[in-house]
Amino acid sequence: MNNVEIVILANSVKHQQHCVAGKCTATGQWVRPVSNENGAELSHEEALCQNPHGTFNVKPLQKVFMSFSAYAPLVHQPENYVIDGSTWRQNYRISDDELSQHLDQPDDIWGNEDRVPYASILSGQIVVGQSLYLIVVDNLNLYRNQYNRRRASFSYCGTNYDLAVTDPEFDRITQNDKAVRGVLCVSLGEEYQGDCFKLVATVF
Repeated sequence: MNNVEIVILANSVKHQQHCVAGKCTATGQWVRPVSNENGAELSHEEALCQNPHGTFNVKPLQKVFMSFSAYAPLVHQPENYVIDGSTWRQNYRISDDELSQHLDQPDDIWGNEDRVPYASILSGQIVVGQSLYLIVVDNLNLYRNQYNRRRASFSYCGTNYDLAVTDPEFDRITQNDKAVRGVLCVSLGEEYQGDCFKLVATVF
C-alpha cells in the first residue's frame, strides 16, 4: 500500500521504542505500522514524519501519509503492516472534537480480564478480530501502583478494568493534572509469558 493516510491514535512505548497505530482515513480500518513481519516495534527514526517545519516523531491526532511493503497479520494483531522505509509525511491533523468520529464500540475489551491467554488465541478458542480499540470509558483513574508502574483503572460497558499504560505522556498528564476526555486507545500487546496483556496506549 502506498501513500495511505492514517490518523495517528497511538505512539506508545514498546521496548523503549515506538508502537504506532491509527486508522486509515479512507476505510476507517486500523493500521499498525511495524518494522518486520514478526510485529517488531519501530525505532525512533522509523517513527518520524516530515512537515513544513521539519522532521518530528508522529503524534496522536496527526494525519500522516505512509507506505507499506507487506501486510503481515499475526493471530493476536491482525492490523500489522510492514513499513517500506519511505519518509512519512504529515498532512495537518484532526481536531479534538473530530476524535469522536473514529470511536469503536465493542461489547467488551477482549473479555473481562487484563490479559488474554496466547494459547487460546492460537487454538482459535478466542478470535481477535482487531487488536486496537478507541473507546469512551467511565471513572478513569490514572495512577502508579506499589511497583511504580503506570496504570489506568476505568469501567467500560459495566466491567471494571485495570490496565498498564504505555502512553509516553502519562507523567505530563498526571503531574499537570491535565483534564482528560475519557477516551482511550487500548491495544492487545505481544505475547509475554503465555499471555497477551491489554494496554492503554493513549489517553485522550
